[in-house]
Amino acid sequence: MTTARSLILFALAAVAEIGGAWLVWQGVREQRGLLWIAAGVLALGAYGFVAAFQPDPHFGRILAAYGGVFVAGSLLWGVLVDGFRPDGWDLAGAAICLVGVAVIMYAPRG
Repeated sequence: MTTARSLILFALAAVAEIGGAWLVWQGVREQRGLLWIAAGVLALGAYGFVAAFQPDPHFGRILAAYGGVFVAGSLLWGVLVDGFRPDGWDLAGAAICLVGVAVIMYAPRG
């Protein structure tokens, strides 16, 4: 159950952070305005709270592992929202990052 909870929290954190950054990007680069930017800032703040609920007590471990989730999630966001088509190198890099997440977060520790 702890691993499932952790994976759900990583997914929620990715949506909050990547979505928040995307909203800021839209507000600034696509000139959609201050409401988009404000929504992005709120989502980015929510990311910090979601990450704090990870079951592991070590901030550095959580943020290091989340980095891999962010890489893969950003590519997925690009596919789903912006029509981005990753190439094989993008996919290989994301897979390597997710293996890193699994090692950092879920390797047995004694």
